Amino acid sequence: MFRIIFVLDIQKGTAVHAIRGERSKYQPVAGSKVCDSSAPLEIIQVLSPREVYIADLDRLQHQGDNFDLIEKISGKTRTMADIGAENMNDVEKCAKISDTVILGTETASFELIEKAAVRFPGRINVSIDLKGGKVLTKDSNMDVEPAELVKLLNDHEIGDIIVLELTRVGTGAGIDEGFLKDIAAVSSHDVIVGGGIKDMDDIEALKQIGISGALVATAVHSGKIPVELIRTNSWKS
Repeated sequence: MFRIIFVLDIQKGTAVHAIRGERSKYQPVAGSKVCDSSAPLEIIQVLSPREVYIADLDRLQHQGDNFDLIEKISGKTRTMADIGAENMNDVEKCAKISDTVILGTETASFELIEKAAVRFPGRINVSIDLKGGKVLTKDSNMDVEPAELVKLLNDHEIGDIIVLELTRVGTGAGIDEGFLKDIAAVSSHDVIVGGGIKDMDDIEALKQIGISGALVATAVHSGKIPVELIRTNSWKS
């Protein structure tokens, strides 16, 4: 089963359209072909996705949080959430309001990933945050090539690995099949890809190279990926 996971980027209680990781420029979702609201709970009610990736952009930027809203969404569907966790206290907070905690290389250390995987086995997803193909991190232990980092994670009891290329987010620019095929080949965990997925051709390509899932938002709102596929959460050739 290939997982097609709907994305909600939340800022100040509103679902916003993320573009290239330039958070100061994000605007509320508008012009969607599948819903006419930028209110996260209303979007969830209309689209009824089986699984949702949530990025709390306020928390990621240390400008407040959307914890109450994330918890309400978690009461309606399965969630994985990135709140920019930097320590175990953050991880525990996120574990209370979502099904799965996302630890992104942008904010989390490798040591935190190791400890969180022991504390919450199977409930930690690691997001390899990339900018121009380079791992975005402040931790020297993760300042390596993406494939090498994937290998380092193989021995830890985490859930999925997310490969998120920020420069492609919200652009519909397509995927780098060769790079992603190499990542999938060395990972003992399921690999989920985010950033730039434009249509069903990309979904087919990801499936063929061994990727297990995709994070989608823009392609759903534009109608290029049928909303029924995020509801059933599976797609077969």
